[in-house]
Amino acid sequence: VVVMMVGLQGSGKTTTSAKIAKRLTERQNKKVLMASLDTRRPAAQEQLRQLGEQTKVATLPIIAGQSPVDIAKRAVQAARLGGHDVVILDTAGRTHIDEPLMVEMADIKKVSSPHEILLVADSLTGQDAVNLAKSFDERVGITGLVLTRMDGDGRGGAALSMRAVTGKPIKLIGTGEKMDGLEEFHPKRIADRILGMGDIVSLVEKAAETIDAEQAAAMAKKMQSGKFDLNDLAQQLQQMSKMGGMGGIMGMMPGMGKMKDQLAAAGLDDKMFGRQLAIISSMTKAERANPEILKHSRKKRIAAGSGTDAAEINKLLKMHRGMADMMKAMGGKGKGGGLMRGMMGGLASKMGLGGMMPGGGMPDLSKMDPKQLEALQKQAQAAGLGKGLPGGLPGGGLPGLPGGMKLPGLPGLGGGGLPGLGKKK
Repeated sequence: VVVMMVGLQGSGKTTTSAKIAKRLTERQNKKVLMASLDTRRPAAQEQLRQLGEQTKVATLPIIAGQSPVDIAKRAVQAARLGGHDVVILDTAGRTHIDEPLMVEMADIKKVSSPHEILLVADSLTGQDAVNLAKSFDERVGITGLVLTRMDGDGRGGAALSMRAVTGKPIKLIGTGEKMDGLEEFHPKRIADRILGMGDIVSLVEKAAETIDAEQAAAMAKKMQSGKFDLNDLAQQLQQMSKMGGMGGIMGMMPGMGKMKDQLAAAGLDDKMFGRQLAIISSMTKAERANPEILKHSRKKRIAAGSGTDAAEINKLLKMHRGMADMMKAMGGKGKGGGLMRGMMGGLASKMGLGGMMPGGGMPDLSKMDPKQLEALQKQAQAAGLGKGLPGGLPGGGLPGLPGGMKLPGLPGLGGGGLPGLGKKK
């Protein structure tokens, strides 16, 4: 199966190619080969090679002097000989649409016969995106769209315009620079985010993907005894980072959009959490397990090791003490769940749903059937928090739901995957 990535320079084609490859490899157990056809941009082929190493996905060896068309031929042949299920062709871009670019795209299409031609476009380009999509669709014939930088402050108007002009579906959206920052496009969820209504289902999906069940159980057991040290705090901060950071999480929680901006203005952002992790990493095992032993001389050493100062260390310790007290209080109210559970419990109380589980926290959505989720949505709406949950679950269901439901891979197939995957060899 051949996937051809097209778009202008700087739209995120190379990073998106690696994200798709990682997604297919990890979620669908596909053997993927990536090939860079960008012979113009300095180090473009080397960038894809490095991303391949980072994601553990094979890349086509670089041969200097080959044309993009020749590289495409070699990639398809190498994929067949190597038994690869999917080959992703990362084509060259330009700073603007021109005739040579379109001719090159058409030639690559001719020799590779791609099953998918995905146009990668920056969601912040505004109305220019319409002309871009129209030109590529008319000259090359795209099968779908991938919008990058959807985690920014833009309203995503380009999504509506490009979909309307080309008639082609938006299949995926990029939500960050990390290799797992790729999501399936759900129109209703994106509309809810734009309107500030949140996206609880996507939040639950992210939690199910990133939270290790055994670690969570161990943490809950530990907190039931009222223990919460700096190792636990570091683990919770890392978990938040994997789920998209403070901004990403709050952007998916109903009614939290404005609060996200207020927290950022107050300096409570992901950079601060990064500094806090650096502080904890600069401590000894004994200091992380027993924060009360941190006196002036120790703080001075930690500040030098983490590139911070004593004031930031004191802020971290004050936050930890507050959380430790909260966890101790939660210890007597059933199972705890760390920082994320505390945040979700607060949201549940705001919704008036605190009685849905022991301890007054947020119900475990992964163990609820669709009817219960629908009931949760209605209660949230009755509490005046908008439409945080979609009326219908996505085709592939949510991870952890009963009945064998699973998270879809790339959209388009019943079992997840790009349209045509497994149909055409």
